[in-house]
Amino acid sequence: MNAPVTMPHVMPTYGRLPVALSHGEGARVWDTDGRRYLDALSGIAVNTLGHKHPRLVAALQDQVTKMIHCCNYYQVPLQEELAAMLVERSGLTNVFFCNSGLEANEAALKIARKYGHDKGIDRAEVVVYEKAFHGRSIATLSATGNPKVHAGFEPLVEGFVRVPLNDIAALEEVARTRPNVTADSAALCLKSGNACVLRGGSEAIHSNTAIAAVLAEAAEKAGLPPGAISFVERPDRELVPVLLKQDRYIDLIIPRGGPSLMKTIAEHATIPVVKHDAGICHIYVDADADQAMAEAICVNAKAQRPSTCNAMETLLVHQTIARTFLPRLMDKLQAANVEVRGCPKTCQLLPTAKPAADEDFGKEFLELILAVKVVKNMDEAMEHIARYGSQHTEAIITTNYQRAMRFLREVDAGAVLVNASTRLNDGYQFGLGAEIGISTSRIHARGPMGLEELTCSKFIVLGSGQIRE
Repeated sequence: MNAPVTMPHVMPTYGRLPVALSHGEGARVWDTDGRRYLDALSGIAVNTLGHKHPRLVAALQDQVTKMIHCCNYYQVPLQEELAAMLVERSGLTNVFFCNSGLEANEAALKIARKYGHDKGIDRAEVVVYEKAFHGRSIATLSATGNPKVHAGFEPLVEGFVRVPLNDIAALEEVARTRPNVTADSAALCLKSGNACVLRGGSEAIHSNTAIAAVLAEAAEKAGLPPGAISFVERPDRELVPVLLKQDRYIDLIIPRGGPSLMKTIAEHATIPVVKHDAGICHIYVDADADQAMAEAICVNAKAQRPSTCNAMETLLVHQTIARTFLPRLMDKLQAANVEVRGCPKTCQLLPTAKPAADEDFGKEFLELILAVKVVKNMDEAMEHIARYGSQHTEAIITTNYQRAMRFLREVDAGAVLVNASTRLNDGYQFGLGAEIGISTSRIHARGPMGLEELTCSKFIVLGSGQIRE
């Protein structure tokens, strides 16, 4: 038996077994001592055709006699032939060829970030699963949810958000949660004379923990009682139903999250709740609208910052102006990279629009996608809003005073605007300062919730013997 082969001049990136393979055929390989093995690794899923496949060997030998390599500066007919076959079988449109799984993941990350930036997302983030492995480049290593892989390679690449595998609720929460909410909420509660108990999800647990610790320390140094700012460090969802029943200690719940979180709170809470539902915001362009103004407002409401809850998600247009208004608006929307999904009438007027499914109306896209519907009159527009809206923000564009006033009276929402962008529904824009959220509840706190909305009334009577007769 030969002595084990060592590799002292190769960087020891792997803990190698004392086996040196010499050749293979099919699913079998042999080592330098002549022992035969079943190749269950297949080169870590590289040799999927096995070893020494006669057709593969012949094809490789034939190619080597012609050209070993052709860079992407030139046309590569065989590359396009293979790409066409893959497109046909996958239903996709393009192929990006890679040399390894790491390269494929790296390319996917870049494509995802580029897509996000093209859609107007200020800080494009990529959601990755906990405990997954994506590769050992600095970007794929950063995406990998394993601290052992990270050790020694810091600082890591930012822009990754981790969620548990197969947890749809966690994905929904990621779409809505930002760590700055921790600081904003604490500040507003203290300013309005309230203590606060903060709890964030697992997707931002480290940021939330650090922010809450700094705020709590600063509050105590400023003379506030210990515990004025408390943070629940356990992000697991099993704790939520327990917190929702602490009505002896907690006066109000202000949730920030997706539909699943809202459902859980509705089912379990024994404490008053201020709803902060999805922002399914509409703009209705009336027959008597100033069309130039309407174009500017609609583009702003959709494209200025599409990932916010006060961005327009559905546009309703009166049928008498749709033929002239929609094509002009479409040019501006396309220039802003907005994808339009329209009703049948919209698609007739806009050939580049995609047909809208029913679920597109009533959907919070949070990206550069807009649902468009042509309506017969304002009554149909308001009926549509009542059916699909979330009572967040609704707007009408019109020069008709009577219709504007009727829209304000009859449309049920936290904020209703005339001739203005839905993006204006914001605590700062309304002069309220910072906000803890935009309430869609039918209580005194409706719309942007600032300092005043976080206070309650206390009637004080200084008497001198008065009695009730």
